[in-house]
Amino acid sequence: MAAEITGRCLCGDIRFAVAGPMRSRNHCHCESCRRATSSPFTTWFTVARGDLRWTGTPRLHESSPGVRRGFCPRCGSPLSYQTDRRPDDVDLYAASLDDPAGFEPQYHSHWDERVTWVALADHLPRE
Repeated sequence: MAAEITGRCLCGDIRFAVAGPMRSRNHCHCESCRRATSSPFTTWFTVARGDLRWTGTPRLHESSPGVRRGFCPRCGSPLSYQTDRRPDDVDLYAASLDDPAGFEPQYHSHWDERVTWVALADHLPRE
């Protein structure tokens, strides 16, 4: 059996453990993710909602209809993304992983919304 996937917020008040595999891994360039993280893009991994266990309770913010973004109420670290369009999934930030060494994104999403001042030289598919 594979080891659990674990991570946390900046202050450590909120932690997560995932018992199952990552379903997908991507860099998201959409405007909403950029604004939620104040960064040119963010990197996600998707897990089954039933495989995710929280220690502490993230606060949820409805950033658009049917979309909830989780964050630590103490330090403000963004932690999760949930959408009614994929009720069985939760997206978590790759930067929150305790051990990101083996993490490899699979593709870029919302490439058409990217900021033009960041040049990326990888060869991942751009959707």
